[in-house]
Amino acid sequence: MRMLPSTPYRTESRAELKVFDRLRAAFADRGDWHLTALHSLNLPSHAYKRFGEIDFVLVGRPGLFVLEVKGGGVACHDGLWSTINRHGEQQILRESPFRQAESALHALAARLERHLGAAVAGRFPLGYGVIFPDCDWDLAGAEWDRALLADTRAVRNLESWLTGLFRYWHQRAAQRLGQAPGSRPDPRPDPRWAGPDPATIATVIDFLRPEVEVAVPLHVQVEEIAERVSALTADQMRFLDAIDANPRVLCSGGAGTGKTFLALELARRWAAAGHQVLLACHSPWLRHWLAERFALPNLTVALADKAQVAARRAGIERFDALIVDEGQDLLRLALLDPLDRVLTGGLDRGRWCWFQDTNNQAGLFGPAEPDALALLASLSPTRIPLTTNCRNTRQIIAVVQHTLGADMGVRGSGDGPAVISHQARTEAEASQILAAEIDRLTGPGGLAPGEISLLSPLPFSQSSAALLPAGRINSLVVLDEYALRRFPPPALTFAEITAFKGLENEAVIVIDLPRPTVPTPLHYVALSRARTCLTVIYRQPF
Repeated sequence: MRMLPSTPYRTESRAELKVFDRLRAAFADRGDWHLTALHSLNLPSHAYKRFGEIDFVLVGRPGLFVLEVKGGGVACHDGLWSTINRHGEQQILRESPFRQAESALHALAARLERHLGAAVAGRFPLGYGVIFPDCDWDLAGAEWDRALLADTRAVRNLESWLTGLFRYWHQRAAQRLGQAPGSRPDPRPDPRWAGPDPATIATVIDFLRPEVEVAVPLHVQVEEIAERVSALTADQMRFLDAIDANPRVLCSGGAGTGKTFLALELARRWAAAGHQVLLACHSPWLRHWLAERFALPNLTVALADKAQVAARRAGIERFDALIVDEGQDLLRLALLDPLDRVLTGGLDRGRWCWFQDTNNQAGLFGPAEPDALALLASLSPTRIPLTTNCRNTRQIIAVVQHTLGADMGVRGSGDGPAVISHQARTEAEASQILAAEIDRLTGPGGLAPGEISLLSPLPFSQSSAALLPAGRINSLVVLDEYALRRFPPPALTFAEITAFKGLENEAVIVIDLPRPTVPTPLHYVALSRARTCLTVIYRQPF
């Protein structure tokens, strides 16, 4: 028998799973019956229930039948039905299983007739049955005929029981239609018995469980991913307690693992405790962005080589605590020295936390010096690895890991749109593809222009973005360290990859990079900046 869906819906009922497997194996030799079993069919309208659910509905040439499944032990005392689960817990039923199946059948038949008409619904003999797959049932009762009930013995040969169930309801239908008493309609369709034809059966199945595919607008996907990111970043907060409990911490993680988020939350916590805190980085862009958004009492954001100037401007000789973001850019002895000078106790005895991604992003601002990292390591810092990616979708993580062999952490922010990749042979072709991608992302149901950033290894004037139509260029913001204070603006943005380190946007279109035969920091930074949508338009090597 065909099952719809082909695998059972999520259910905690072992009884339903057992019946599902038995139904799948039933009537394998009767393809002419066109039988389909629908698992867990919901009814939005019911005669007296706000919401009804049918365990199984069988639809085919024998007719339309509702099956109610009750697992565990079943009992009826003083007219009150109950079930007992595998944990020994009793559940009182509002009605008998037979009444439940019968009322569900009536509700289903009425819905079919209302929406498909009597000419279609009337072609199906109707019936119901109840299955107790976990218990033996030898009791007789006025509320049910024995043919309606399958216990654990009948379930072993469910096909035989179903054949009897079909015959029972065909006989009932014949009696209602005034056929001669004692006539026994055979439930096995043949030329003498015209059940519903395959087209009618397909019509009913399509109505009961239609194939629906409605595209989710891109902006809705972005909103859902943003909610998952919020949950993930909240999950990262537990690391703050570990950082706060240790005087010196070396915190390492790949792009998207929440390093900047944790740096800011740590700065907020230490500043609120009354400490004079220096948040240092190497990128002027990142410094302006952080300073604009996190202007807090007791917090100073500065470039590492300007740390002493920052202390004087703050009216202090030394900072009580140091936080370094994008620390892989500062792994040079000449840059460690000014930080050591402005930190109370110095780097060897002071309080600091160093966030870095040494494996993949170091080197964009000059080569890292092994002696600098060795010096930090010699100060016995507590090492905290960040392994949970809370920025990128699984699709983006997979592409970066496969293309570059880079460790982007695990988990991610969930599923998102597929990563789009193009290969352009010329600068003009790259510009045409870029224009089409912008139109696709900002089309109906798409993103706002400010949620999209173009990243190139080249200055704007030398990039393929400079060949966009004039109207598109006029509405585009070329970022610099001052424009970044209002990032993202309500417009499409362009930035060089090196300057965009530490930043992100919902959608990123990477342009002007060659395919990475040898992975580079530029590729790693560019491909990891997108939260939700990533497009890469590769060009031939320069």
